[in-house]
Order: sequence, then C-alpha cells, then structure tokens
Amino acid sequence: MPNASCFERLPTRSFDPVTVFVEGHAIEVDSHDTAAAAVLASGLMPSRTTPASGSKRAPYCLMGACFECLLVIDGVANQQGCMVKVQDRMQIHRQVGARDIHEPPREATT
Repeated sequence: MPNASCFERLPTRSFDPVTVFVEGHAIEVDSHDTAAAAVLASGLMPSRTTPASGSKRAPYCLMGACFECLLVIDGVANQQGCMVKVQDRMQIHRQVGARDIHEPPREATT
C-alpha cells in the first residue's frame, strides 16, 4: 500500500485470516475485523474525500457515530466501514466525493 500503517493489532485472540482487496491490493486481515480496520491495517490514507470541499478523511470513531469511514465496499458506495465485517475476497475502495445520485445503488455481493 502507499502508506506505512501505525495500526497495531492487540494479541487478544487467535488470528483467523481472510484476504481482502484494498484499492486492488490483497491484504490478509482477521475474519473478525471491519472494513475500516482493514483500511487502517493497509495504510490507505486518506480513505475518502468529502463531497463539498474534497478534504481528506479517515476512520475516526470506529463505532458508527461520525461517518468518517465511508467506503465503497463490493461496489456499493456510502458504506460505513466500521460497521461492515470483512468477508473473504471483499473489495474495498476509497470513496472520492459523493456518489452519483443518478445511478441506482447496487446490491452488495456476498
């Protein structure tokens, strides 16, 4: 990934690996992780830009309150990455600006 990550995992339970793709790069994360945790572990910063000013954002509260972790997950925009548990082969991408309101939302593939 383009940035080094300072995100460190605490040794609290056994590691059950799955592979996700962050901006097309395969990374191994724990099956209990969220998409936001995978983004932090990969070093992908910023993870989104705001629609109004284009300012850079990244996961912040990690509990669903702040909406700073919005991502495109498996082709579906505006997903709160901290609320979505990773799945093997999940595709995670930055959300740049606002999604196209004229395009109907796609269903997530599972």
